[in-house]
Amino acid sequence: MTDIDKTTKTELEAAAFRRLLQHLDEHKEVQNIDLMILADFCRNCLSKWLSAAASEHDVELDYEQAREWVYGMPYSEWKDKFQAPATPEQMAAFEAKQKAKS
Repeated sequence: MTDIDKTTKTELEAAAFRRLLQHLDEHKEVQNIDLMILADFCRNCLSKWLSAAASEHDVELDYEQAREWVYGMPYSEWKDKFQAPATPEQMAAFEAKQKAKS
């Protein structure tokens, strides 16, 4: 990797994170369960990581505020509008993934 100064690296990482959030927003059909099965993280994980990062920098950002940042709206609203119930197949795949991790 080329030498990139810390400020530029942070700006690039922030830009990539913003693009990830935009991509997820443009693909609301991708359910969190799908992300968990395939990538072992979801929008809620991003929210937790964002809240934890804020805490590490003494910035007040609780989990619900972080969720609103990640989802682009309150989580309850997103859930009502876009979250479909997990299918039995999705749940089986998720459970198999979790079992394989232990």
